[in-house]
Amino acid sequence: MTSSNVLLIGGSGFVGRQVASKLASAGYKVVLPTRKSIYAKDLWVLPNVQVIEANVHDPVVLNDLCQRIGKDGVVINLVGVLHDKQGVPYGPGFEKNHVELPRKIITAMTNNHLCRYIHMSALGADTAGCSMYQRSKGEGEALVKNSSLNWTIFRPSVIFGEDDSFINLFGTLQKFAPVMPLAGAGAKFQPVYVGDVAEAFVRAINMGNTIGQTFDLVGSRVYTLAELVKFAGEKVKKSSWIVPIPRVLGYLQAYMLEFMPGPTLMSRDNLASMQQDNVLPLGAENALEKTFGITPQPLEVLLQ
Repeated sequence: MTSSNVLLIGGSGFVGRQVASKLASAGYKVVLPTRKSIYAKDLWVLPNVQVIEANVHDPVVLNDLCQRIGKDGVVINLVGVLHDKQGVPYGPGFEKNHVELPRKIITAMTNNHLCRYIHMSALGADTAGCSMYQRSKGEGEALVKNSSLNWTIFRPSVIFGEDDSFINLFGTLQKFAPVMPLAGAGAKFQPVYVGDVAEAFVRAINMGNTIGQTFDLVGSRVYTLAELVKFAGEKVKKSSWIVPIPRVLGYLQAYMLEFMPGPTLMSRDNLASMQQDNVLPLGAENALEKTFGITPQPLEVLLQ
């Protein structure tokens, strides 16, 4: 192992917890900054994982974090948000997290002579994409690719796991709603298991053949959104009657949901993203298997 220190940005999130655990198991020393250390209290017990309170959007703080891990250290950035206010070409939240943060990370790494950077993007990221999410993720990718770092970019489809906010959301809704009007019911996804994504990040650290490469991470099967919602119902043993609705009604539904109190369930930008199927391009090989030697876990693992 040529690198032993890892700065894990976004490590207190859904994917980050898995990455932190695998890094610790592999013997890496991990610095995990978070706004509130209590957000990562379940990671406190992991060996060699140091959870610290820090604002990673502050360039001075980022500079100090890069100094902490040393010149041979690795930086992993998992930060991402799913919803934001409307804006052109994207809203302020997308800009802050998907564009400006990578820019600041690149600057801090360059100033401290760090080279190895592994970046979380998203399948469908494109500066000319249909949604603000896709455009901001695409802009972040462009910044990374134009840097002088030894970068690797991962672009996963929808990530599922025991604590995900996708399958669990639709499962929870079906506990209370006998009928579920569903916009974008025919949109296609190729969900990938969170443990497989985390394993790919860890294995990539010292795989020289992944430098300067972008990898789409997907599972073994393609599902429509309606099929995923049906699966979520099976998981909680409470299925609703799924009623596909036309795009116009879906847009109105999403508009209203954006302004409801509590977490955003669906947004107009989510619908815009679903104009493009979130699957591996036709004929492309699954990088999990081909490059990283990982057999993708099926969605049904959640039923075990």
